[in-house]
Amino acid sequence: MRQKMISEEKKIVLLNLMPMKEEAADDIRRVLSYSSVPFKLCLMKLRSHVPRHASQEYMNRYYRFFDEMRDERIDALIVNGAPVEILPFEDVDYWSELCEVFRWAHEHVGSSLFICWGAQAALYHLYDINKFRLPQKMFGVFKQKVLVHEHPVFNGFDSDFWMPHSRHTEIRREDIEANKHLQLLAEGEDGSVSVVASKDGKALFVTGHLEYSATRLDWEYRRDCERRSDVGLPVNYYQDDNPRFNPRFIWKEDSIRFFTNWFDCCVKRTVDEKT
Repeated sequence: MRQKMISEEKKIVLLNLMPMKEEAADDIRRVLSYSSVPFKLCLMKLRSHVPRHASQEYMNRYYRFFDEMRDERIDALIVNGAPVEILPFEDVDYWSELCEVFRWAHEHVGSSLFICWGAQAALYHLYDINKFRLPQKMFGVFKQKVLVHEHPVFNGFDSDFWMPHSRHTEIRREDIEANKHLQLLAEGEDGSVSVVASKDGKALFVTGHLEYSATRLDWEYRRDCERRSDVGLPVNYYQDDNPRFNPRFIWKEDSIRFFTNWFDCCVKRTVDEKT
């Protein structure tokens, strides 16, 4: 009976807030594909927001509205980042509907993974954890330190791992540590917040982008260079810090291991609750 349940296809929903919708969905699909558990990735959109960088045809074909999916059985939810981090949360045009998603996920979804701005937004709404502007953009691939080795999401990890970041704001460590419902699982070399878990086991919050493909930061760098002249190179990314060389995909194994662990933990909990 248990073996049969594990082999069932799991339904994972991605609320895709990234501007480049197809690439972002492909990134998530790629890192999840390394799990041995079959899954279906379903794409969610919000009625209160019309994407500027994706065609209406694409959105209508592959995405469904939140209110059309909220009564379905969903095994896991992923909410990724959005280029609105400088705005106060309440000024984001879809903030009210996004808060509905957060509340729904907390009550009805077995496991949720919040990424970058999605993590900041969920922490703010669910736990009143605010974000703060950084002196300069955190851009590149940074070494992180595992603090809670026994947490299943870090099964097979060394003490350190690599994670891409691309953000203008941060979550303060002291705010996480002061909240009795949250646990800091990993930090940056500078002591910054990297991975946070809710103590009820239902949510993970990741401040960077472990799901990124090898070329994603390169695309962001070249896009920004077209817009302004003061763009810094992404840290620890290009060989010899030379953008004429191919990027180094130094976080690949860590990203696969992290998402596989998260997915397997989610599946195991779902199976255990059924038996």
